[in-house]
Amino acid sequence: MSVAGEVSGAGTSALTAIVPMRKRHVRAVLRIESLVYPRPWTASLFMSELALRSSRSYFVALAGREVVGYAGLMAAPDEGHVTTIAVDPAAQGRQIGTHLMLTLTRAALSRGLCAMTLEVRMGNLSAQALYRKFGYVPVGVRPKYYPETNEDALIMWAHDVHLADYQARLSAIEHALDGGLVEVSPIGPLGVATW
Repeated sequence: MSVAGEVSGAGTSALTAIVPMRKRHVRAVLRIESLVYPRPWTASLFMSELALRSSRSYFVALAGREVVGYAGLMAAPDEGHVTTIAVDPAAQGRQIGTHLMLTLTRAALSRGLCAMTLEVRMGNLSAQALYRKFGYVPVGVRPKYYPETNEDALIMWAHDVHLADYQARLSAIEHALDGGLVEVSPIGPLGVATW
Protein backbone atom coordinates (compact mmCIF):
# COMPACT_ATOMS: atom_id res chain seq x y z
CA MET A 1 0.00 0.00 0.00
CA SER A 2 1.32 3.38 -0.89
CA VAL A 3 0.26 6.57 0.72
CA ALA A 4 3.88 7.56 1.19
CA GLY A 5 5.60 10.70 0.11
CA GLU A 6 4.06 13.51 2.10
CA VAL A 7 4.92 16.09 -0.49
CA SER A 8 2.73 18.82 -1.87
CA GLY A 9 1.87 18.14 -5.47
CA ALA A 10 1.18 20.66 -8.16
CA GLY A 11 -1.48 20.64 -10.81
CA THR A 12 -4.16 18.86 -8.80
CA SER A 13 -7.10 20.67 -7.27
CA ALA A 14 -8.52 19.96 -3.83
CA LEU A 15 -10.31 16.72 -3.02
CA THR A 16 -14.00 17.08 -3.79
CA ALA A 17 -15.55 13.64 -3.41
CA ILE A 18 -15.02 9.98 -2.66
CA VAL A 19 -17.24 7.71 -4.71
CA PRO A 20 -17.51 3.98 -5.32
CA MET A 21 -15.02 2.82 -7.95
CA ARG A 22 -16.58 1.94 -11.28
CA LYS A 23 -15.19 0.40 -14.46
CA ARG A 24 -14.82 3.87 -15.95
CA HIS A 25 -12.32 4.74 -13.20
CA VAL A 26 -9.98 1.78 -13.79
CA ARG A 27 -7.82 3.49 -16.44
CA ALA A 28 -7.05 6.39 -14.07
CA VAL A 29 -6.48 3.96 -11.20
CA LEU A 30 -4.00 1.98 -13.33
CA ARG A 31 -2.08 5.19 -14.06
CA ILE A 32 -1.65 5.81 -10.33
CA GLU A 33 -0.83 2.11 -9.76
CA SER A 34 2.02 2.36 -12.24
CA LEU A 35 3.39 5.44 -10.48
CA VAL A 36 3.40 4.07 -6.93
CA TYR A 37 3.91 0.31 -7.12
CA PRO A 38 6.85 -1.66 -8.52
CA ARG A 39 4.43 -4.44 -9.48
CA PRO A 40 1.06 -2.81 -10.22
CA TRP A 41 -2.25 -4.61 -10.31
CA THR A 42 -3.70 -5.26 -13.77
CA ALA A 43 -6.96 -4.03 -15.23
CA SER A 44 -8.36 -7.56 -15.09
CA LEU A 45 -7.53 -7.83 -11.38
CA PHE A 46 -9.35 -4.59 -10.63
CA MET A 47 -12.30 -5.69 -12.76
CA SER A 48 -12.53 -9.02 -10.96
CA GLU A 49 -12.42 -7.23 -7.58
CA LEU A 50 -15.18 -4.83 -8.65
CA ALA A 51 -17.33 -7.80 -9.68
CA LEU A 52 -17.24 -9.20 -6.12
CA ARG A 53 -19.73 -6.66 -4.77
CA SER A 54 -20.93 -8.84 -1.90
CA SER A 55 -17.47 -8.96 -0.31
CA ARG A 56 -15.57 -5.95 -1.73
CA SER A 57 -15.80 -2.17 -1.45
CA TYR A 58 -13.61 -0.01 -3.71
CA PHE A 59 -13.56 3.79 -3.77
CA VAL A 60 -11.87 6.55 -5.72
CA ALA A 61 -10.97 10.01 -4.49
CA LEU A 62 -11.80 12.77 -6.94
CA ALA A 63 -10.40 16.26 -7.37
CA GLY A 64 -13.02 17.66 -9.68
CA ARG A 65 -13.37 14.84 -12.20
CA GLU A 66 -9.77 13.62 -11.84
CA VAL A 67 -9.04 10.42 -9.89
CA VAL A 68 -6.32 11.26 -7.35
CA GLY A 69 -6.48 8.17 -5.15
CA TYR A 70 -8.25 4.89 -4.51
CA ALA A 71 -8.68 2.23 -1.87
CA GLY A 72 -10.24 -1.18 -1.46
CA LEU A 73 -11.65 -3.37 1.27
CA MET A 74 -12.30 -7.12 1.34
CA ALA A 75 -14.89 -8.24 3.88
CA ALA A 76 -14.73 -11.59 5.67
CA PRO A 77 -17.36 -12.74 8.19
CA ASP A 78 -16.39 -10.25 10.92
CA GLU A 79 -13.21 -8.55 9.73
CA GLY A 80 -12.06 -6.40 6.87
CA HIS A 81 -8.81 -6.45 4.96
CA VAL A 82 -7.53 -3.28 3.30
CA THR A 83 -6.52 -4.70 -0.07
CA THR A 84 -5.05 -1.54 -1.56
CA ILE A 85 -4.73 2.18 -1.03
CA ALA A 86 -2.77 4.68 -3.09
CA VAL A 87 -2.64 8.39 -3.78
CA ASP A 88 -1.30 10.01 -6.94
CA PRO A 89 2.20 11.32 -6.13
CA ALA A 90 1.15 14.77 -7.45
CA ALA A 91 -1.65 14.87 -4.85
CA GLN A 92 0.11 13.43 -1.81
CA GLY A 93 0.33 15.48 1.37
CA ARG A 94 -3.31 16.60 1.11
CA GLN A 95 -4.87 14.09 3.51
CA ILE A 96 -6.43 12.09 0.68
CA GLY A 97 -5.16 8.87 2.29
CA THR A 98 -6.90 9.88 5.52
CA HIS A 99 -10.17 10.49 3.65
CA LEU A 100 -9.86 7.12 1.93
CA MET A 101 -9.15 5.30 5.21
CA LEU A 102 -12.19 6.98 6.80
CA THR A 103 -14.32 5.83 3.87
CA LEU A 104 -13.01 2.25 4.05
CA THR A 105 -13.61 2.14 7.78
CA ARG A 106 -17.16 3.45 7.38
CA ALA A 107 -17.75 0.81 4.69
CA ALA A 108 -16.44 -1.88 7.05
CA LEU A 109 -18.74 -0.66 9.81
CA SER A 110 -21.72 -0.63 7.45
CA ARG A 111 -20.98 -4.32 6.83
CA GLY A 112 -20.94 -5.05 10.58
CA LEU A 113 -17.21 -5.79 10.72
CA CYS A 114 -15.44 -5.68 14.09
CA ALA A 115 -11.76 -5.58 13.10
CA MET A 116 -9.59 -4.53 10.18
CA THR A 117 -6.17 -5.63 8.97
CA LEU A 118 -3.62 -4.78 6.31
CA GLU A 119 -0.05 -5.34 5.20
CA VAL A 120 2.34 -2.48 4.59
CA ARG A 121 5.94 -2.35 3.42
CA MET A 122 8.40 -2.19 6.34
CA GLY A 123 10.01 0.86 4.75
CA ASN A 124 6.77 2.79 4.19
CA LEU A 125 6.88 4.78 7.42
CA SER A 126 4.43 7.49 6.33
CA ALA A 127 1.76 4.89 5.53
CA GLN A 128 2.42 3.17 8.87
CA ALA A 129 1.92 6.53 10.63
CA LEU A 130 -1.44 6.94 8.88
CA TYR A 131 -2.55 3.47 9.93
CA ARG A 132 -1.45 4.05 13.53
CA LYS A 133 -3.62 7.18 13.56
CA PHE A 134 -6.52 4.83 12.78
CA GLY A 135 -5.59 2.54 15.68
CA TYR A 136 -3.74 -0.13 13.73
CA VAL A 137 -0.97 -1.82 15.67
CA PRO A 138 1.79 -4.13 14.38
CA VAL A 139 1.22 -7.81 15.13
CA GLY A 140 3.74 -9.57 12.91
CA VAL A 141 5.88 -9.64 9.80
CA ARG A 142 5.48 -11.49 6.52
CA PRO A 143 9.08 -12.05 5.32
CA LYS A 144 9.77 -11.14 1.69
CA TYR A 145 6.03 -10.54 1.11
CA TYR A 146 6.75 -8.18 -1.78
CA PRO A 147 8.62 -10.42 -4.26
CA GLU A 148 9.63 -7.60 -6.63
CA THR A 149 11.83 -6.08 -3.89
CA ASN A 150 12.05 -8.92 -1.33
CA GLU A 151 10.80 -6.42 1.25
CA ASP A 152 9.03 -7.65 4.35
CA ALA A 153 5.44 -6.68 5.12
CA LEU A 154 4.36 -5.43 8.50
CA ILE A 155 0.98 -6.90 9.47
CA MET A 156 -1.22 -4.41 11.30
CA TRP A 157 -4.62 -4.80 12.95
CA ALA A 158 -7.27 -2.49 14.35
CA HIS A 159 -9.63 -4.36 16.68
CA ASP A 160 -13.04 -3.39 18.10
CA VAL A 161 -13.69 -0.84 15.36
CA HIS A 162 -17.41 -1.19 16.06
CA LEU A 163 -17.15 0.08 19.65
CA ALA A 164 -17.83 3.62 20.89
CA ASP A 165 -14.15 4.34 21.66
CA TYR A 166 -13.20 3.67 18.07
CA GLN A 167 -16.13 5.76 16.81
CA ALA A 168 -14.77 8.65 18.89
CA ARG A 169 -11.36 8.15 17.25
CA LEU A 170 -12.94 8.34 13.79
CA SER A 171 -14.87 11.47 14.70
CA ALA A 172 -11.69 13.14 15.96
CA ILE A 173 -9.86 12.23 12.73
CA GLU A 174 -12.75 13.58 10.65
CA HIS A 175 -12.90 16.87 12.52
CA ALA A 176 -9.12 17.36 12.29
CA LEU A 177 -9.07 17.18 8.49
CA ASP A 178 -7.97 20.33 6.68
CA GLY A 179 -10.87 21.75 4.75
CA GLY A 180 -13.39 19.63 6.64
CA LEU A 181 -15.31 16.78 5.13
CA VAL A 182 -15.72 16.00 1.47
CA GLU A 183 -18.76 14.58 -0.22
CA VAL A 184 -18.91 10.83 0.20
CA SER A 185 -21.44 8.87 -1.81
CA PRO A 186 -24.07 7.05 0.20
CA ILE A 187 -22.96 3.59 1.27
CA GLY A 188 -25.52 0.83 1.57
CA PRO A 189 -25.44 -2.16 3.93
CA LEU A 190 -22.98 -4.05 1.73
CA GLY A 191 -20.59 -1.14 1.36
CA VAL A 192 -21.78 -0.26 -2.11
CA ALA A 193 -23.39 2.90 -3.37
CA THR A 194 -27.10 3.06 -2.69
CA TRP A 195 -28.12 4.55 -6.03
